[in-house]
Amino acid sequence: MMNSESELIKKRYDRIAPYYEMIEAMMEGLFFKSWRKKLWSKVVGHHILEVGVGTGKNFEYYPPKAQITSIDFSPKMLKQASLKKEHKAIRVNLDLMDIQSLAFADNSFDTVIASFVFCSVPHPLKGLKELYRVCKPGGQVLLLEHMISNNSLLAKVMNFVNPIILNLVGANINRNTLRTIKAAGFAWVIVDQQSSHLIKLIEARK
Repeated sequence: MMNSESELIKKRYDRIAPYYEMIEAMMEGLFFKSWRKKLWSKVVGHHILEVGVGTGKNFEYYPPKAQITSIDFSPKMLKQASLKKEHKAIRVNLDLMDIQSLAFADNSFDTVIASFVFCSVPHPLKGLKELYRVCKPGGQVLLLEHMISNNSLLAKVMNFVNPIILNLVGANINRNTLRTIKAAGFAWVIVDQQSSHLIKLIEARK
């Protein structure tokens, strides 16, 4: 059962689900698309879990021979993903599920992957520990995340406007997900060298 904070964020994503891709279209074309492609190029193994599938923006990057399960906690976002799945004949199992309480057995997946998800998870450490739990020993967790800048002036601006962004779309723009994933128990965590101070591609090994 979701707590009240999770329920509130879920409702915000439900509200914007039909317009989500339009809202992010410019940023997607300019920045996110190339990063998604690079993120998915790092996937290894056959059993893959994508958390926070949203409207299915990553469908075009799915490895063709992998067995992929994708989840989201927003029914309306998942509905958009389902429509895209049918329209583009994508092979994926879609499930309604909260990243903070995954209904999978320990050590189930070769790769667990997420893109721009942990800005919206109410308790990110809890969610990351769940990813660790369902990832196989020696498996990997791949994350593409935007987070607070290491530029002190920009960080102040991001902290100032964060409550507005959170209220509108349910996302925090001032998270330090890199620090949080390092606290989640992984054997090692590395950041892609081409990552910027705002967008980071993170690889973690169990």
